[in-house]
Amino acid sequence: MDLKNTVIGIELGSTRIKAVMTDMSFKPLASGDFEWENRLEDGIWTYHYDEVVTGLQTCFSRMKEDVKGKFGVDLNTTGAIGISAMMHGYIPTDKNWNTLCGFRTWRNTITGEAAAELTKLFDFNIPQRWCISHLYQAILNKEKHVKDIAHVETLASYVNRLLTGENNIGIDDASGMFPIDSSILNYDNQMADKFQKLTGFDIRKVFPKVLVAGQVSGKLTKEGSLLLDPSGKLEAGIPLAPPEGDAATGMAATDAVRLNTGNVSAGTSDFAMIVTDKKLGVHREIDMVTTPSGSPVAMVHCNNCTTDINSWVNLFGEFAVKAGFEIDRNKLFTMLYSIALEGKADCGGLMSCNYYSGEGVTDFDGGLPLFIHRPDSQVGLANFMRTHMMSAMATLKIGMDILRAENVTIDKIFGHGGYFKTPVAGQRILSAAIGAPVSVMETAGEGGPYGMALLAAYMIWGKGESLEDFLDNKVFKDSKTQTIMASDEEVKGFDKYIEDYKNILMIERKALEVMNA
Repeated sequence: MDLKNTVIGIELGSTRIKAVMTDMSFKPLASGDFEWENRLEDGIWTYHYDEVVTGLQTCFSRMKEDVKGKFGVDLNTTGAIGISAMMHGYIPTDKNWNTLCGFRTWRNTITGEAAAELTKLFDFNIPQRWCISHLYQAILNKEKHVKDIAHVETLASYVNRLLTGENNIGIDDASGMFPIDSSILNYDNQMADKFQKLTGFDIRKVFPKVLVAGQVSGKLTKEGSLLLDPSGKLEAGIPLAPPEGDAATGMAATDAVRLNTGNVSAGTSDFAMIVTDKKLGVHREIDMVTTPSGSPVAMVHCNNCTTDINSWVNLFGEFAVKAGFEIDRNKLFTMLYSIALEGKADCGGLMSCNYYSGEGVTDFDGGLPLFIHRPDSQVGLANFMRTHMMSAMATLKIGMDILRAENVTIDKIFGHGGYFKTPVAGQRILSAAIGAPVSVMETAGEGGPYGMALLAAYMIWGKGESLEDFLDNKVFKDSKTQTIMASDEEVKGFDKYIEDYKNILMIERKALEVMNA
């Protein structure tokens, strides 16, 4: 193995930090990961900064072991590295780059006042998750740290700076900080001027420098190499791609960066990304972000997806152990996901709401998972699992129905992430939700870190061609893809389910009111 002809993508996701290595064949060769969980501390969803470093070191160390075991070489260099992470959130630092408060993640719904005021000011939807909402809410709250703010970063740009010393960000991740003007591939100047007049903060100086796919975001410093690999064997000087958000890596991993293509990433959260040149009205449910190259993208982002499913699978696993059966966790997921396809198209009257946290699309500031059914409902395992799988896609469907009403064109849509690891199941239910065929690639389970590795590969091997052509003609030219279209019965069943789902949201609101009283 020639390590100079490899690239590494590392993504800090919501439940794990994972590193993936590929070479010029663009097949995943080695990987390593580290599991972590967000914490709810003083009403704020967060991860600790020391966990970021521990997670990076652990996943990199495990990838080194994987490379050594498979290829018999020591991982001491690579052609390029790319860092990606959960989009949005808030990491403010002072002029010496000291963090001023805990990391506030995308999951927080504590910036409603700021988001509403900025949406009105800009005539552009500003979700609660965005960095600018967190910054303005901190200003409105008169938080002590505001006076010391010199910089605001995302998790990806924060890690990139630790590794390179450079304060840069990829354009898609930047589009979750502040609106982007795709004609100049930078923050929107008119909106930046409005925010500066309102607050005195010039985001063009406070937020990281915007870069697009193919540009270099800096080189690994000696301090950065030691942070990533404390053994000291990893060489400094390795170029880094622009740090990106998990939306960008999802687009890259599914070859969905060309006009009128889209993808759905589904794991702890889920979101749909549709590349469009169509101007949309201001919808609170729709974010406008960009591809890694800066083209406009309509995004439906939902805070809640598989967490509730996971809790029930864990319960069944615990029951199996108590009953004397040892079931492999992956097999348990596969079995239960597959059983869902045996349920009624409308789940036989069983309903669930999967909200563990607030949900911007349906305007919830908190979450309380619910399972409910009528006395005459057909209670059974198949319907039970199906309602939880459909609940995971229900809020996404509400947003996608808005795009359909706006006549947004979708030529193809790909699914990726943990929801699609079990063959057919998640793919078929998403197809029923959106009423369109859904494709899944053989690399769908690799997700974000693989997509980030591809963006790193484009930086060093994609000279002279667009990202769209690089992915189409080099990476995915011979890829194996499975496409599934739900039956008419399943589509109609989901349409019926979504009407009941909207009704039980009234119960969700009342439950939150009672439980929080």
